Amino acid sequence: MKKIAIIVAGGSGTRMNSSLPKQFLLLNGRPVLYYTINAFINAYDDCNIILVLPEDHVAAGQEIIDAFFDYKRIQITVGGRTRFHSVQNGLKMVEADSIVFVHDAVRCLVTTELIHRCYEAVLEYGSAVPVIEARDSLRILTAEGNETIDRNIVKLVQTPQTFYSKILLPAFNIDYKDKFTDEATVVEAFGLKIYLVDGDETNIKITRPLDLELAERLLEKTSG
Repeated sequence: MKKIAIIVAGGSGTRMNSSLPKQFLLLNGRPVLYYTINAFINAYDDCNIILVLPEDHVAAGQEIIDAFFDYKRIQITVGGRTRFHSVQNGLKMVEADSIVFVHDAVRCLVTTELIHRCYEAVLEYGSAVPVIEARDSLRILTAEGNETIDRNIVKLVQTPQTFYSKILLPAFNIDYKDKFTDEATVVEAFGLKIYLVDGDETNIKITRPLDLELAERLLEKTSG
């Protein structure tokens, strides 16, 4: 079945203290976005990319494609007001029955193994959302103050969140709600169950300068 990765790159550089969106910052001499695209290009020879970018940075994204990739496998569309609307815009470009990976552009260390794990789970269960264990103690705010919560029943959610297009496309036709923080919440609201797969501790999301430093070290470790 056709494979499509919708890479959502709508973030800004606010928490990085940069005017440049995080996905365009350099990581070992190449833009963060390069590594993310490259992961899916290499994972499957028949995986095509839909890159969702802020309108003001479409040209920058095109420059990365022209410099490093076969443009025939990558399309660009403009992001929306929220992540929901950005993914919705990306899904408008899905024309055939497919397995769709939706991935954060700034999770640039996603591995081939994780991508394959999500794909195989979708074939069996119809959905795949990668998660990792919560290792810190957790507390939840209550009307009386706060209380501890059992971390063994909590999972930290990652991407790529992966679904059959026949599930994801109709799910994203529902009206937007503030609780839609990722694709899983949208699909659940559509009335379907989510299947969890093992994520990867190195599949970090780059949001702060320390994350960029960690990503550099992890890249050096895997390439060295």
